[in-house]
Amino acid sequence: MNSITDTFGTLFLPVKAFVVYEKEKDGKEKDIYVEGYDMDKDGYPINAHPLSLKESKRLAKALDTSQEAKRGFLKSSGLLPKNIMYLNPTGEGYAVWHTPARTVPLLFKKGLGIPDGKAAIPALLWKAGKQHLYIYALKNDAALDEDTPLYHAPFFNIYEDGQVCMGTVHTQIHPDCLLEEFMELWERYFFNSYFSHLINEHSPVKSNIVQLWQSLISKKKKFPLRTLLKSGSSIKNILT
Repeated sequence: MNSITDTFGTLFLPVKAFVVYEKEKDGKEKDIYVEGYDMDKDGYPINAHPLSLKESKRLAKALDTSQEAKRGFLKSSGLLPKNIMYLNPTGEGYAVWHTPARTVPLLFKKGLGIPDGKAAIPALLWKAGKQHLYIYALKNDAALDEDTPLYHAPFFNIYEDGQVCMGTVHTQIHPDCLLEEFMELWERYFFNSYFSHLINEHSPVKSNIVQLWQSLISKKKKFPLRTLLKSGSSIKNILT
């Protein structure tokens, strides 16, 4: 079973250091000299030397790649999808979007006594960055605005603040991920994961959550919105 939690990042080790020297002149132009350092096994700079042509090319390529990735992350492949609520491509970056009430396949840990299968779910509001996902329920995803109240998403594996526990799910959000792919990946990661437990005994619904999903799986029923619990937040509260 896979539950949903924070992913492990890639470990980067220091291999080079650069020091830029500048010779002041009376005019506007200034002489620049760059010195390179290798790094020993403990991460200390050694072997100071003038920057070689090969090192200069590698540095220029790395800087260019970094800028390119920064420009591409969360960029739409065309017009913005209509269900996008908010975009922040700077820093870690994140997107906020909503999805309608629909029927989706769900997976459950066998010990819960809930069979896998398709079931109706409410409209959802998603907030995701490169490593974290938050999900909230909506009673209606029409005419949303900043004051629209949010409800707890009626699923297992979710903290009280809406963050999804990623467990052993391995997520891969690359630095230049386009917006449409980004949204599709997070929805796929979430719905292809096994629901397993409540976190800190927090129940996200008014009724018994196990019985709720037992009554919905493989049944042609709409999700009972009366079972949703208010989170105490609105959309404007999560746009930070």
